[in-house]
Amino acid sequence: MVAAGDFRNGMTVEIDGTVYQIIEFQHVKPGKGAAFVRTKLRDVMGGSVVEKTFRPTEKFPPARIERKEMQYLYTDGDLYYFMDMETYEQIEIGQETIGDALEFVKENEMVKVVSYQGNPFTVEPPLFVELAVTATEPGFKGDTAQGATKPATVETGATVQVPLFVNEGDVLKIDTRTGEYLSRV
Repeated sequence: MVAAGDFRNGMTVEIDGTVYQIIEFQHVKPGKGAAFVRTKLRDVMGGSVVEKTFRPTEKFPPARIERKEMQYLYTDGDLYYFMDMETYEQIEIGQETIGDALEFVKENEMVKVVSYQGNPFTVEPPLFVELAVTATEPGFKGDTAQGATKPATVETGATVQVPLFVNEGDVLKIDTRTGEYLSRV
């Protein structure tokens, strides 16, 4: 059991049957009355963020979240298939669970499948990926306005804003958290 007074950022706890990850916490000691802990919590299954306050002595069971490195194999309709590289066991996860997490991930790349009690609830792509540009408009000489960008489609089908000097066939380094172009490779 974890007391509310021992909360830390990133910790996961189960509160009223729901698994929450602590985003922020603050110990408050008012001039009058008892101290309390003000928290901002993210529901790991649903993604919603709530703010709650607790007495420092309230206790909650820790939630064990498992992150497993798996290979993204392929997609078939609304199902995405992953393989555990140690046991070669394959699992499938539905589109509604994954959302746009695999927007910048090619087939056969490694991702982290995050689960609670054996039920996957999200997929974490690698932080940075290298993808080739499949389509973009050519940049014209003289189009050198400060910070000018143009859309480029990469090999996964995602669209990224890139500088004017990027051409088709270039390999780009992309931050998967923000979807931003970082550099050419």
